[in-house]
Amino acid sequence: MRPRLTSAILWFGLLVFADIARAQGPHPAVLQLDAWRKAVLAGDAQALASMYGANPRIFGPGQAASDLKTEIGYWSGWKSKGLKSLSADIEKTEEPQPGFHVLSLQLTLVASEGGPPKKYYIKMAQGYFQQSGAWKIVAEQRQEVTRLKAPAEKGDLYPADADAQQEISEALQAAGKSHRRVMLVFGGNWCYDCHVLDAAFHSPEIAPALNRNFVVVHVDVGEYNKNLDLAKKYEVPLERGVPAAAILDPDGKLVVSQKNQEFEKARSMAPEDILAFLNKWKPAGER
Repeated sequence: MRPRLTSAILWFGLLVFADIARAQGPHPAVLQLDAWRKAVLAGDAQALASMYGANPRIFGPGQAASDLKTEIGYWSGWKSKGLKSLSADIEKTEEPQPGFHVLSLQLTLVASEGGPPKKYYIKMAQGYFQQSGAWKIVAEQRQEVTRLKAPAEKGDLYPADADAQQEISEALQAAGKSHRRVMLVFGGNWCYDCHVLDAAFHSPEIAPALNRNFVVVHVDVGEYNKNLDLAKKYEVPLERGVPAAAILDPDGKLVVSQKNQEFEKARSMAPEDILAFLNKWKPAGER
């Protein structure tokens, strides 16, 4: 009976804790973030300014120091770019010291400046601290705006124990049966742009076209000391950087290999760029 009693007590404790958490509601910093999001969406510079503390530490892309006036102008300026919607996904919360709450965020903005609506992404962090009884933004760091969504974390995209040659052989067989081509993506787990590209491959804008026309194989280059024979065989110049792709027909014949760093700076690409590449090199019968 003791194990059952212990489990019952533990379960009751979890229920009580959950009730307390619900009663307390979201952290005040999260509520302030939502107010900040609405102010950006409205282009309300005055409301935005009121949410920052005195002398906040602000950094733009590349850790470049900025100031509050510039930051307010940046965020409120999205309204003039045709901002239609803005969502903020909290990827991580931290409290490095009592009363100081840090939110790591990924913003998704939809704007229609001079054309159809397009998605934009910004990774950033905001630090909140109580000043005069209110939670204020006292630190902010944002990265460059991108058209591709950055992965929340790096996964094991290139397993160390993978047999690339075997995976290529299996992919060629699958491609032959489904009338697709094989895309080899050379890279490594250390490569940030490799993870950005893979996240794009799984996005709703790109995944249908990719999966309909290609079987993807990730080829690990290690520290540029692994599978070099395959890179040479498929004419991929690794010295120009990764990720780099090669397209094969189901019989293994090389169709094209990237030699001009087309994917190497994936973070600066747009979905249309990747789709253009896929449409150009998809099987002839699908064009």
